[in-house]
Amino acid sequence: MVFVRLGCYSVILRKHFNVVMSLLYIPFIVFSHNFLQRSFGTVPTSEPEVVLSQEGSAGIILLNRPKALNALNLNMARMILPQLKEWESNRNVSLIVVKGVGEKAFCAGGDIRAVVEAGKQKHRLAQDFFRRFSNLLANVFAATCKIPYIALIDGITMGGGVGLSVHGSFRVATERTLFAMPETAIGLFPDVGGGYFLPRLQGKLGLYLALTGFRLKGKDVQHAGVATHFVESAQLPSLEKDLISLSSPSFQDVADLIDSYHSMVRLLPYSMMLRLALTVLFLRKMSPTSLKIAFRQLQDGTSRGISASLIMEYRMSQACMVSISFFQSFCAVLVDRDASPQWKPEKLEDVTPDIVDSHFEPLGDFELRL
Repeated sequence: MVFVRLGCYSVILRKHFNVVMSLLYIPFIVFSHNFLQRSFGTVPTSEPEVVLSQEGSAGIILLNRPKALNALNLNMARMILPQLKEWESNRNVSLIVVKGVGEKAFCAGGDIRAVVEAGKQKHRLAQDFFRRFSNLLANVFAATCKIPYIALIDGITMGGGVGLSVHGSFRVATERTLFAMPETAIGLFPDVGGGYFLPRLQGKLGLYLALTGFRLKGKDVQHAGVATHFVESAQLPSLEKDLISLSSPSFQDVADLIDSYHSMVRLLPYSMMLRLALTVLFLRKMSPTSLKIAFRQLQDGTSRGISASLIMEYRMSQACMVSISFFQSFCAVLVDRDASPQWKPEKLEDVTPDIVDSHFEPLGDFELRL
């Protein structure tokens, strides 16, 4: 019997594992299910899904799907990508601001349910989505090397929302920010350039976040290095107004301005034993295949640039899209709300090197071109 001491409490992990796990894990499943229902089951409206505009010398990207927690779909990626390229070469645009509508979410991820449904039918959407989004992320990275790119990550920031923000030069979190890379819980891996930015977080934090899907909230997002700054949400309108008013700002000008709003991070004490207990619980619920390919992804990512990482992740995504086990597990977790999906293989030791290698094989004529 395994005891883990949590302050004055003891959790008997082996005996009560399922009970404890249901309290911790099912809320994630319910959240994911409700999110998917809102994201991918909503009736189309006449409102544009993304609003692209220029105010002063600032290019503004406004994600406009509040009922879907501003989740990204293929149409949005198609709209944002050419605009980024145009702003990058436009001398009248000296910075880019990306934000989401509403207080709940910056961007809760990508339209993965639509991609999965397309993958079942072997539809090209499964290829087009990952290909288009990889190109979008590559251009975000390229653009931010030339002009300041400021992501106001107020609210839920997961998956595709992380990709649209973390590669930028400035990432501003608030007390409402909720960050996570929960892909291993649905049989995937931390894509959107996760193989590039996660290994570059301090120590092994990136590996921990990738494997467990652990959530960071508020000031912890900035302390972890995911965000560069922390600003109270009430101050965002004023910060955005001041950013727009800057005339041909340098990176340092933008940094100085955001620094003037930046709130100092004061960390609360956190029980290391509690963290270890949660880690054990979460890892036991994740896809064994996802854990192994994500581990390999982050190992390889330490020596890869952003483009090489995106190419690697595209190969991984296409391998997942042809896996019958993935589709079955995805439906179990996010459609049936099953907190105990039947992963295949079921155990880490059954995920052979050949299975892992198959997710990293070149795609020949179907390789991602950036």
